[in-house]
Amino acid sequence: MNLNCYKTITGTMFYYYFVCKRKLWYFDKYIQMEDEYDLVKLGKLIDENSYKRKKKHINIDNTISVDFMDGWKVIHEVKKSRKIEQASIWQLKYYLYYLEERGVENLKGMLDYPKLKKRKQVELSDSDREKIEEILQAIKQILESDIPKPIDSGICKKCAYYELCYI
Repeated sequence: MNLNCYKTITGTMFYYYFVCKRKLWYFDKYIQMEDEYDLVKLGKLIDENSYKRKKKHINIDNTISVDFMDGWKVIHEVKKSRKIEQASIWQLKYYLYYLEERGVENLKGMLDYPKLKKRKQVELSDSDREKIEEILQAIKQILESDIPKPIDSGICKKCAYYELCYI
């Protein structure tokens, strides 16, 4: 698949697709409320203080930002908790897909939870590749549409966008 038409779909956007379509839409419109949000600051603090010996935040094409790599075989994504693990898994699968589309083969992914002292290996299957292509189309449709409705989920109250959606 030719990814040129998807250059602007970032790893963050892919993650937000699984978390909240409205958050994804806001993010695309540069309505970003997370910079001053305490839970986001905590996540950044954990990231900054973990894996200090690694070269971190590897930006690729201004599209994906790999937290760090082990050699050229394993890419790592660091998260503070497992609360939205499926979104994290798919974000990492998108990274693997994105790099594979650019000729980088035989990569594996690793979700790291330094606060929990846990890791989870993530691999990319053929069915994952098909699903990613469908998700990329769905993201494009969301970004081109009117603002989605709030999801009204348990995670909403801890979201940086809560007041914008509900108050």
